[in-house]
Amino acid sequence: MPKIEVFTKVFCPYCSRAKALLDRKGADYQEIDLTMDRKGFDAMVERAGGSRTVPQIFIDGRHIGGSDDLAALDARGGLDPLLGTA
Repeated sequence: MPKIEVFTKVFCPYCSRAKALLDRKGADYQEIDLTMDRKGFDAMVERAGGSRTVPQIFIDGRHIGGSDDLAALDARGGLDPLLGTA
């Protein structure tokens, strides 16, 4: 299984949507809550090439982007191969 990291904040509907998609795929992921973690947020921004919104999703270190990016990747058929389910 790939290493999946999902950077989130509480009460974020986009975070919930991204996690729901990964849950439907049966993917195990690590959720990193940045709600009260400024240092973690700054590290996420650096890893995400300056993106400051949540969620930010990484699969095996590859930056996927946010919830819409994850959904678009899935719609193109690109998510299952990254999850090892294709």
